[in-house]
Amino acid sequence: MLLTARSSRRLPAVTLALALLGACVPKDPAPAPAIPPAAAATEAEHTAASPPAQLAPPLTRSQVDVEGHPITVWSKHAERPWGVVVLVHGRTWSARPDFDLRVEGIDTVPTRSLMDMLVAEGLTVYAIDQRGYGDTPRDDTGWLTTERAVADLAAVLQWVRSKHPGQPPPALLGWSLGSLISQLTAQQHPDLLSTLILYGYPRRPGQEYPPDPVPLPPPAMAATTAEAAAEDFIIPGSISQAGIDAFVKAALAADPVRMDWRANEQWAALDPTAVHTPTLVIHGERDPYAPVANQAELFSLLGTPDRAWVIVANGDHAAHLEDNGSRFVHAVVQFLRRPR
Repeated sequence: MLLTARSSRRLPAVTLALALLGACVPKDPAPAPAIPPAAAATEAEHTAASPPAQLAPPLTRSQVDVEGHPITVWSKHAERPWGVVVLVHGRTWSARPDFDLRVEGIDTVPTRSLMDMLVAEGLTVYAIDQRGYGDTPRDDTGWLTTERAVADLAAVLQWVRSKHPGQPPPALLGWSLGSLISQLTAQQHPDLLSTLILYGYPRRPGQEYPPDPVPLPPPAMAATTAEAAAEDFIIPGSISQAGIDAFVKAALAADPVRMDWRANEQWAALDPTAVHTPTLVIHGERDPYAPVANQAELFSLLGTPDRAWVIVANGDHAAHLEDNGSRFVHAVVQFLRRPR
């Protein structure tokens, strides 16, 4: 009870005497802290600078059979997920270097793993290795086509949805070429996803591609290079050298041979007006593959009114791997949590 100065003068004399007597009685000494202060500070500093590797969510490898061909899917699970996200990599590198990058030692941010950051936000995350990438082998043709990639992704989305019967359909996040595959999947299989996220979209709407040469040569199966692995990091200071080196090492280990695509004319099926799934368009401010004019045209043509467009300031084509990756994650999570 709060007493005013006037009311305190009306307290009985006995009450005041007891209060004074209590103030004179020595109190028991405070109990010693369970952890010495110096040890507690050391642990807090270690956690903030570089979390122990064992704190990262465990990575699970699964295989989904698609018409007799094994498609590898990686996953990390939140303890009490409020949503599910499926990640689709781009043209050159597979899921693990793109979405679960591990950097040894102290880095400028606690993690470069997009999967870890999304799990920390309460999302369960899956990431596909498309045919010929990472742990998924090529099929007998040696090639990958747009239609094949969409069919594989649709099968994976069905499999993911069967794993979470109490959740809405998963959100689908495609990066770079993966954003084109994700858009076509949303056009053709809208019931398999609840939200579409197009990240680093590398195409101008309506752009045409030449047909395959005749006769079609065999797949080139060219070796990948360290220079190609590092070429997306174009903004000085946006990522540590340790981070770049870790990505190059992981990318070359996962994808030593560049996957070959054919039937590029199939990209003509891309039609933003046919997308009726809620959509987030997101890209780095200085992404050379996703110029603002192309993103503006894409955004204006989308067939859904439930849409948003976010530019990650001072980001390039690999913004999610750089120091402003937390801004990227914030944009994704805020769109997924928006009021419906």
